[in-house]
Amino acid sequence: MAHELEGRVAAVTGAASGIGLACCEALLAAGARVVLIDRDNNALAAACQRLGAAALPLVLDLLDPVACAQLVPRVLDAAGRIDIFHANAGTYVGGDLVDADTAAIDRMLNLNINVVMKNVHDVLPHMMARGSGDIIVTSSLAAHFPTPWEPVYAASKWAIDCFVQTVRRQVFKHGLRVGSVSPGPVISALLADWPADKLQQAKAAGSLLDAADVADVVLFMLTRSRGMTIRDVVMLPTNFDL
Repeated sequence: MAHELEGRVAAVTGAASGIGLACCEALLAAGARVVLIDRDNNALAAACQRLGAAALPLVLDLLDPVACAQLVPRVLDAAGRIDIFHANAGTYVGGDLVDADTAAIDRMLNLNINVVMKNVHDVLPHMMARGSGDIIVTSSLAAHFPTPWEPVYAASKWAIDCFVQTVRRQVFKHGLRVGSVSPGPVISALLADWPADKLQQAKAAGSLLDAADVADVVLFMLTRSRGMTIRDVVMLPTNFDL
């Protein structure tokens, strides 16, 4: 898929590591310029230095409401336009609900739901005015399966999956495509918060995906003809059900 996205500008949140970084690498390889958005200044600088001049760093704390509201204008200042917006940033709370820290629940729901909604809200006018654009949200297999060891996280992804599908039906008439990618467990920093027994079971069974696998699917979604919307891809390790 070399250079299929030549001339496009993408903005990716949570871009300094994991799925976000892998997707940025895939977008760059396909010819896009990419604004990498993350709060981790050091990781972002290192990534952009390695990825080259087409990778543009934007340090932003999305949990700061003032900073969050500046995402679109700052991306436009840096790159001039937004053809692709990938709302990828998220966090995780797992385990039994009774054991969860309520402040952590608030933070996760804010980042996984509210921030995504605000970012998409803010990017829509720019894309609608141009009559074209792609929005992809990183969801989860947990949006489709009531995972008993992560009720709070799963609830956040069920909510955002509904948001993606309803917004898609509002804006397709403006030439916009909105979809989500729903991977099973991916080797990333988020798994550090998995219950230890579940993580060990997944490792032993070969039931983990690589971030690059998710990036391949995102690139597939973005490179379909404009007459086709891939509204949601559910992807899981072949051995997940073992």
